[in-house]
Amino acid sequence: MLLAEKLQTRRQGRLFEFSLQLQPGEIGLLLGRSGSGKSTLLEMLAGFLPISGGTLLADGQNIAAQPPAQRPFTMLFQQNNLFEHLTVRQNIGLGLQPNLKLSKPEQQALLQAAERLQISELLDRLPTSLSGGQQQRVALARCLVRRKPYLLLDEPFSALDPALRQEMMQEVRQLATEHNIGVLLVSHQPQEAKDQADWLGFVEDGRLTFTAPMSALTQPPSEEFAAYLGM
Repeated sequence: MLLAEKLQTRRQGRLFEFSLQLQPGEIGLLLGRSGSGKSTLLEMLAGFLPISGGTLLADGQNIAAQPPAQRPFTMLFQQNNLFEHLTVRQNIGLGLQPNLKLSKPEQQALLQAAERLQISELLDRLPTSLSGGQQQRVALARCLVRRKPYLLLDEPFSALDPALRQEMMQEVRQLATEHNIGVLLVSHQPQEAKDQADWLGFVEDGRLTFTAPMSALTQPPSEEFAAYLGM
C-alpha cells in the first residue's frame, strides 16, 4: 500500500500538503482546477520535487528520501516522451536498460509487453509514423516493462479523441488488475474515467480536500466540488 501523510513541499512560495492511501490494483482519479496542485502531488511522489515534511511509505518502507530512480513509481505525462530517432522497440527497451543492451529475459519481457498492448507489429517503426493512440500504447508498454508497483498518470490521454481516451482507460484498468498496479490518474475528463476508477479525490488550493467513491460525481460531497462539476 502507498501511504502519504501530511506530505509537504513548497513551490514558488506556496505550501502544498497531501494525505492519501492507494492500494495495489486500485485506480484513484485526481480532479481539480488547473493550478490546484494535482501535478505537484504526482511530482512529489515520484521524487521530482523535494519533500519538506510528512511521511511517504510504500509497502511499509519510508521512501521520502529516495531518489526518483529508486522509488516504486513509473510516471507517464501528456507528452509521451518517445524518442523520435529510436524505433518502438528501442523506446520500450529504454524502460529496461538505458544503454539498450537487453538480456534475453528482458527482450522477452519487451515482446510480452508489446503483445499485451497490441503493438507487436509496430516494433520496428519510428514514433513519427504512429497515430496518437499508438504512441501512447508504446509509452504504456515502456511503463509496463519497468515492473514498478505504482503508476502515476498526468493527463496522458488528454490529446486523444474521446473514443481513444475510453480505450486507453480500459487498457489502464486491465493493466492495474492483471499486474496488481496501483494507479493515480490526473484527468479533466471525470466522466470518461468513472467506469474504470475505484475512487476520486478533489484537489483544491494545494490540498487533497476529500476522497470519495465514484458516486460523488452525481452526489457531490461539497459545494466546491459541485461547482467544479458545473452542478
